[in-house]
Amino acid sequence: MSSCKPSATPVNTKPKVSATASTVFDDPTLYRSLAGALQYLTFTRPDISYAVQQVCLHMHDPRIDHMSALKRIIRYVQGTLDHGLHLYPSSSSTLVSYTDADWGGCPDTRRSTSGYCVFLGDNLVSWSSKRQPTLSRSSAEAEYRGVANVVSESCWLRNLLLELHCPIKKATLVYCDNVSTIYLSGNPVQHQCTKHIEMDIHFVREKVARGQVRVLHVLESRYQIADIFTKGLPQVLFEDFRDSLHICKPPVSTAGVC
Repeated sequence: MSSCKPSATPVNTKPKVSATASTVFDDPTLYRSLAGALQYLTFTRPDISYAVQQVCLHMHDPRIDHMSALKRIIRYVQGTLDHGLHLYPSSSSTLVSYTDADWGGCPDTRRSTSGYCVFLGDNLVSWSSKRQPTLSRSSAEAEYRGVANVVSESCWLRNLLLELHCPIKKATLVYCDNVSTIYLSGNPVQHQCTKHIEMDIHFVREKVARGQVRVLHVLESRYQIADIFTKGLPQVLFEDFRDSLHICKPPVSTAGVC
């Protein structure tokens, strides 16, 4: 596919493809090989994390529609071969994270897809796109599980920086677009609807009470960068979020330099 027509985005905005949407693909070994190779590419290309996560869900029984989705990722990569994750010097040493969840998005199991990204200063240092292992009965439950995941990741990063003698003195800011989740993170009252996420509730509240974490609200969806890890986006919004992750072309061309 070196001469294929490039795609503007790695995944479309349509609902997720079902596990039994079409006929079985005739070469599952090829499918698994390509999907595995794309997994390695996500180490420097977070913009394809969600798309790769979706195709990897069907490695055990790939279908023709799944292969079409995989080929779209390759077409997108073909058109952005010169893009990559860039790190820059930054005077800021704060940890800022964004988290989101696509509640009940899986057409087969109705499990949610959660994603997050963590910035150290202006640089992206950690990200994830993953289907949740259990079913959520409400959007708040799905979102709160996502918050618990990113808080856990932030705590690990804070401990790592402490061991490197670069302690983070300010609280980690966690941005979420679900108001109920924000209230639950600071409200000590236990509600009946939270019994399914009781461990996550206590974990996040403890970090908030200690001043290590602050859960804040994203006022507008166009500022919710974590959307790129949970769903397919229109081209304009996808490119805007991709730029926010600092996935771009090299600032200086090195072609022809000896």
